[in-house]
Amino acid sequence: MAWVEVRDVHKVYQRDKQQITVLDGLSLTIEEGEFVALMGPSGSGKTTLLNLIGGIDQPSAGDIVVAGTSIARLKSNELAAWRSTTIGYIFQLYNLMPVLTALQNVELPLLLHKMSAAERRKRATFALELVGLGDRLGHYPRQLSGGQEQRVAIARALVSDPKVLLADEPTGDLDRKSGEEILELLERLNTEFKKTIVMVTHDPHAAERAHRMVHLDKGVLSA
Repeated sequence: MAWVEVRDVHKVYQRDKQQITVLDGLSLTIEEGEFVALMGPSGSGKTTLLNLIGGIDQPSAGDIVVAGTSIARLKSNELAAWRSTTIGYIFQLYNLMPVLTALQNVELPLLLHKMSAAERRKRATFALELVGLGDRLGHYPRQLSGGQEQRVAIARALVSDPKVLLADEPTGDLDRKSGEEILELLERLNTEFKKTIVMVTHDPHAAERAHRMVHLDKGVLSA
């Protein structure tokens, strides 16, 4: 079934008196359990599209439906509640809190949910074990390699059991070996755990891991 539907979406930014069109009537359907790579040159609108699907930004026109919920017109508090249960976001630069341990970083999204400290710890521990870092629970980001930091970030994205994983250049800041390990992990999350994944990447090698590559250029889609 269609899990993500982008329907005739336009995104226009106002810069001084100039209007800048980033997405121009874009439509895209992603099936449940699909792994899609979004490719295109810098400025083509890839990250904008990812942010719209994740409810971080809202379209100027058109509609976006994710896991049965139309999100384009939700209010900010409704979007925040929806994101906390539906979307897991993986960033290029990890965005970990340096003063928190791996376990505490992964627990952070669970603070938005009503659950005991023991349950939070149990879920965060499981998520870290899933990404191969069960022996690094008490380590701080500075004590981890870049690849390990990205694994912590993936565990944080997974801990709420989201319906969709959005990955923005997840291997862009890693060496080839670490990047391969992260791509293998994403592939496993897709095949074993049936996670729907939308990944922005510049790297054709990374995109080959996906079921489907979608190309964006100047806000227009070409499959």
